[in-house]
Amino acid sequence: MADNSSQKMSFQAGEAKGRTQEKASNVMERAGNAAQSAKESVQGAGQQMKAKAQGACDAVKDATGMNKN
Repeated sequence: MADNSSQKMSFQAGEAKGRTQEKASNVMERAGNAAQSAKESVQGAGQQMKAKAQGACDAVKDATGMNKN
């Protein structure tokens, strides 16, 4: 009887460990997705800033006559 109880406790511990590992994996996956999304947002913002700066530079060149097409 004690052996059966020990096996049951061991099985339950294994189940708990598996659930914990699955939850940790899900948390890490969500964190990775959030990091990727943040990276893409920052890259997009950088591209927008670059385009705006180029536009401003071109506007200054046009206004000063430095833009020779």
